[in-house]
Amino acid sequence: MSCLFSCCASLACGCCSSIASGITNKSARIAYCGLFGSSLIISWILREVAAPLLEKFPWINNADHTKEWYQTSTVLRVSLGNFLFFLVLALIMIGVKDQNDQRDSWHHGGWMAKMIIWLLLIVLMFFMPNVVIDIYGLLSKFGAGLFLLVQVVLLLDFTYTWNDAWIEKDEHKYMALLAVTVGCYIAAFTFSGLLFMWFNPSGQDCGLNVFFIVMTMIFAFAFAVIALHPEVNGSLLPASVISVYCAYVCYTGLSSEPRDYVCNGLNNKAKAVSVSTLILGMITTVLSVLYSALRAGSSKAFLSPPSSPRAGATNSLLSSEDTEAGKDKKNPEPRPVSYSYTFFHLIFALASMYSAMLLSGWTSSSDSSDLIDIGWASVWVKICTEWATAGLYIWSLVAPLLMPDREFF
Repeated sequence: MSCLFSCCASLACGCCSSIASGITNKSARIAYCGLFGSSLIISWILREVAAPLLEKFPWINNADHTKEWYQTSTVLRVSLGNFLFFLVLALIMIGVKDQNDQRDSWHHGGWMAKMIIWLLLIVLMFFMPNVVIDIYGLLSKFGAGLFLLVQVVLLLDFTYTWNDAWIEKDEHKYMALLAVTVGCYIAAFTFSGLLFMWFNPSGQDCGLNVFFIVMTMIFAFAFAVIALHPEVNGSLLPASVISVYCAYVCYTGLSSEPRDYVCNGLNNKAKAVSVSTLILGMITTVLSVLYSALRAGSSKAFLSPPSSPRAGATNSLLSSEDTEAGKDKKNPEPRPVSYSYTFFHLIFALASMYSAMLLSGWTSSSDSSDLIDIGWASVWVKICTEWATAGLYIWSLVAPLLMPDREFF
């Protein structure tokens, strides 16, 4: 048995070494995304075996806990290790402006040491007392909410960038823009109609659900009216995309209602809906983190370093990998970094909190340990996210009129 463990350990070390050596400067950001994705997989796997595993730890099993409590504790411990890893990197990278800074090489290199430290931090969290995990669980609710707001701002950035790129093209792009806009509005109102069928069963008083759905439809109508106002320099493409997103967020919020709630028409398919919602939520999280990382140094993102390209830059980070790759041997002048390393790692830290809330149902008890992201806490977080999305989009339209002396984007 010891020989078997030794072989497995050597193979794991060899695998990590080969992966670390294969990571180049250009693929560093993808490697960080790989670590984040691995933490999600570890959380999901350990969640299923949490109770019998943590019961063996006397500093954790110090009271009569339920299976759901052990699952939540496991998810939070993995999340805390991942959060600390990226938070420390974010603090270390504060003030990195050009590639002559020694910390630039720390950001792109040393992957074997990073993998070991990341894994040790996750393991160490299982030796933390329960009170530390409880405090982190409370803070994670705020961090996850902040991550959702970042997602909203990045979605607005994406829609405006998409709209501007197509407007600059020939007339064929105008036809495509019109087709996408009409398609998004049809999808938004069709989806809202389906929500009435699923979450407003006949014979039940479901005023709260009806209010949520009607507000979603009002938002979609208001987006179009404001965007088409002659004094607003708006466009229907961003309005239609935001409308579809609001309808989707409303659906995820309503589908998170407790399974014994009479207005939840999906309660007969509880497990299937929960798993599909989890998978879709995880995919959305990973994609939003990837997009956040790739857009972190653009003129429309947050916290770009002072020496980075500022407002007016239109080049995406995807086309500037050569800037990230290292110093230009032919140019001795310091080259600015192409994105904010601190914001890059901070996004992953906040995403760790959000993924923990997603897997633990926002640390609120659910009616079954098989159900994920279920409960009124999850419902209200998502509905508030939808309203925040609507508010931010409307503000992006009317702010130039209210404050004409200020430059927006």
